[in-house]
Amino acid sequence: MKDKMILLVEDNPDDELLVLRALKKANVLNQVIVAHDGAEALDYLFGTGVYAGRDINDTPAITLLDLKLPKIDGLGVLRRIRADERLGRLPVVVLTSSREQEDILKSYELGANSYVRKPVEFNSFADAVRQLGLYWLVLNEPLPLQR
Repeated sequence: MKDKMILLVEDNPDDELLVLRALKKANVLNQVIVAHDGAEALDYLFGTGVYAGRDINDTPAITLLDLKLPKIDGLGVLRRIRADERLGRLPVVVLTSSREQEDILKSYELGANSYVRKPVEFNSFADAVRQLGLYWLVLNEPLPLQR
């Protein structure tokens, strides 16, 4: 599973490391761009801030989005993605520890493609990430990002 980029939006260094280890263990060799807060994720996607000048047409194959983020929370990031004509169809998987019913409902209302709770135990977490990678990067046939 290579050449499709993954955007991981995660502020917790331990969870970031777990996702990266799980992807490696699952043989997902795709480039992973890590944004540590919602503002950084939006800067990456829109080519602003530290990412000014980046080719914004080089979009991720999938965005793994935590909800509890500093600066701009995950729901705010999701709202901005879905409001943008260029990014509106970008696959976004909410990957979070939140079990709040409101977070699940709001994520889907704002257009999340999937909502996955982070398992606590590493092997379960690694398996969940492996399955995400297999589905979204290999099996899923994505809509074109633009019409």
